[in-house]
Amino acid sequence: MMSYTHSNMSSGSRTARRIEFGRTHVVRPKGRHQATMVWLHGLGDNGSSTSQMLESLPLPNIKWICPTAPKRPVAMLGGFACTAWFAVGELSDDGPDDWESLDASAAHIANLLSTEPADVKVGIGGFSMGAAMALYSATCYAAGRYGNGNPYPLNLRAVVGLSGWLPGARSLRNKIEGSHEALRRAASLPILQCHGSSDDVVPYNYGEKSVHCLTSAGFRYLSFKPFEGLGHYTIPKEMNEVSSWLSARLGLDGYRL
Repeated sequence: MMSYTHSNMSSGSRTARRIEFGRTHVVRPKGRHQATMVWLHGLGDNGSSTSQMLESLPLPNIKWICPTAPKRPVAMLGGFACTAWFAVGELSDDGPDDWESLDASAAHIANLLSTEPADVKVGIGGFSMGAAMALYSATCYAAGRYGNGNPYPLNLRAVVGLSGWLPGARSLRNKIEGSHEALRRAASLPILQCHGSSDDVVPYNYGEKSVHCLTSAGFRYLSFKPFEGLGHYTIPKEMNEVSSWLSARLGLDGYRL
């Protein structure tokens, strides 16, 4: 496992701010390298703890890249600064979306995958706010551009969101409708969403709403897996679901449970 730090200029702003991302941890594949997944942590967490969880999964053909979000004041925590992929107040359907930070983080994630070999399939997954970021990246891939209009560079092959929600849901259909290419990309991207029915941080209905929003915008290859009684955390049964789903969708030859 290795780690490194990285910073990024937030794109699409006239007064581009320098955003300092934290340390990125990499878990090397134990077998033949067939796929690379960026996995995104939740609010206040970091790439190190994420990488330790992923190392134990029975997926020897995946390289895991686990970045750490920048520190920023978080309104829902009373302005306390912690690692966050974008600014978030209360979770609500009519709250403002922090487009600048969403695009900056999505571009940072895409940059981490941009140097992978051409024969390696790439994807993005995450938990909670990391899941929100993964789903936002899925919409950028389908639309072919970030929210600020800059082109999205990756050919995503799988997206996983655990206990998350969809930022920018209100404007999603406008991004996808009217473009045959965008509709084609949306319809062919495999997405797995899992959510606990007893989640008291990101309520279960936010997972359901995001699924409805994505499917109505043309994302047809989406699986939604509820976990009865699960709170805002992951359990081995859920990670087994993720492992078998990724193995099937990415065509991995070394999967063992």
